Amino acid sequence: MRIAKLTFPLLSCALLSLSGCAIFSDEPHYRGVAVSDHDLKELTPGLSQQADVQAVLGPPTFVEQFNQNNWDYVSQVTRMRIARTEGVQNQHVVVVTFDNNGVLQSITEKNKADAVHVAMDGNHTPVPGGHAGFIRMLVGGVGSYNPLGTASDTSASSAVGAAPTSIGSGGTNGGF
Repeated sequence: MRIAKLTFPLLSCALLSLSGCAIFSDEPHYRGVAVSDHDLKELTPGLSQQADVQAVLGPPTFVEQFNQNNWDYVSQVTRMRIARTEGVQNQHVVVVTFDNNGVLQSITEKNKADAVHVAMDGNHTPVPGGHAGFIRMLVGGVGSYNPLGTASDTSASSAVGAAPTSIGSGGTNGGF
């Protein structure tokens, strides 16, 4: 009976102390390049150049792969969800488009509502060597970690202070 009387207060104190842990915090995380309306007003389509855009907004988050004239500035606000995964609460994307001479053509703003949801494909990419069995999946990566890099990276010739080796068809390296 005495143990039960001590257990409840100790358990209560433990739960109250855990409430301050990072597991339960819900602070937002800001990521990316936040572009303000004030910054966008400083840019004029038809007049501003790529250098002007980079001076005002900074370097883009990424340049689109299939259209090098589109610069994307992406910012997100995320919060922790269940199981310590982050969920996007707010997303803001600014797409800056240039012509082939580097002159600003247009500025387009997009948000989370404009996102296109892409479903994952149920198929998988085939890998040479067949399918991995249970044992291979269980111990497949054992021994593959090398903190020093590959064997060619740890050779004596790449060590600090090692003598340079000659490259080419015989002879010495001429003291380059």
